[in-house]
Amino acid sequence: MRKPTFIYTSIGSGFFALTLVWTVYNAYMPIILGDFIESRAIRGSIMGLDNLLAVLLIPIIGAWSDRLKTPLGGRLPFLLVGMPLAALFFIILPFSSQTTLLILLIVDIIFLLAMTIFRAPVIALMPDHTPKDDRSKANGYINFMGGIGALIALFILAPLYDQSIYYPFSIGGILLFLAAVLLFFVVERNPKYAAVHQEENEEVKALQALKESTSKLFHTDFRGHLFILLAIFLYFIGYSGLEAQFTVYATEHLQASPGDAGLTLGFFSLSFVVFAIPAGIIGTRLGKGKTMLLGLVFLPIVFLIMPWLSSMFVLKIVLFIGGIAWAFINVQAYPLVADLGGLTKIGFFTGMYYLFSMSASVIAPATLGLTMDLFGHPALFYTAALTFVIAYLLLQTGIKQVKGKTA
Repeated sequence: MRKPTFIYTSIGSGFFALTLVWTVYNAYMPIILGDFIESRAIRGSIMGLDNLLAVLLIPIIGAWSDRLKTPLGGRLPFLLVGMPLAALFFIILPFSSQTTLLILLIVDIIFLLAMTIFRAPVIALMPDHTPKDDRSKANGYINFMGGIGALIALFILAPLYDQSIYYPFSIGGILLFLAAVLLFFVVERNPKYAAVHQEENEEVKALQALKESTSKLFHTDFRGHLFILLAIFLYFIGYSGLEAQFTVYATEHLQASPGDAGLTLGFFSLSFVVFAIPAGIIGTRLGKGKTMLLGLVFLPIVFLIMPWLSSMFVLKIVLFIGGIAWAFINVQAYPLVADLGGLTKIGFFTGMYYLFSMSASVIAPATLGLTMDLFGHPALFYTAALTFVIAYLLLQTGIKQVKGKTA
């Protein structure tokens, strides 16, 4: 009988490959597009396409995989189609950049559609194979695997970009394909806990919440809750936009190599992984809201310092420090929102959290790219800092109003 840790780690390989591929894509697709498109706003709009597809299609695919019954089960068919197809077109992507913009965009769209096919089903494997009481522990394994994927992408694959544009994409595609092979042999065709699993993936909850209950947020009783969600929307615009545009800033403004740009961004992810657990402990002791507010004060200061730095070495140090502040914010965010639901509305507020954060990621790359077009490259950090400052004010107001209602 397979040990639970083996199951969790094997399933986590899917999230590992997913995160690794997305990290490489987000770091270098803007640079590849730069060979055809000068405007950072237009490049950012293309970068937001994957999140738009996620909002539109992933809920449908996730619900379909819940109901699908085949000899391979409900999830595996989506994995066996989406993962190899995404791996193939991820490998082809840099080759298509040597042709025309039209061919590049066609390959890009097919890659994004393939990633969308398996994203919800691969995440849903965890609850299918895990009893409810063990899902937090299992989710810890899987998120750890995702963090390792991001670190490998930025610390190992990113420097290879300077040797050849093809290396990070080829290795990432091969790892994604190997993850599909592993999951084929590990995933149970009729998982023990799938029949009793009533929780839908987060994206499904998001659209259902939008359809059925969004109007609740505009009721006076939920005014504070809306402010908290708007705060999350605002700072995700800053975070997602900066993540998508940082390599553009580093290569075009600081004349860094693409490999060094990706490696530098990796220090932010490294810091987040290292400090995620300590941030959770601090949040437990200090309070989720107070811990988030500390991060929302500290991270804009880091962003405001960065345009004045020209040394990539110093930028690595500053980004590492910034990752600590991001851990303070992001580790607490979902638990804080879930707490808003009490015992009866957890699903609703879970859906709202993913809806607001994912919607921000759709417009973020284009928004920050536009400010770079209009005001120069350093505007990337000034705009990101502004979103976090406004988020601080909204979060502080929202927390006060929620406490006032419950007092």
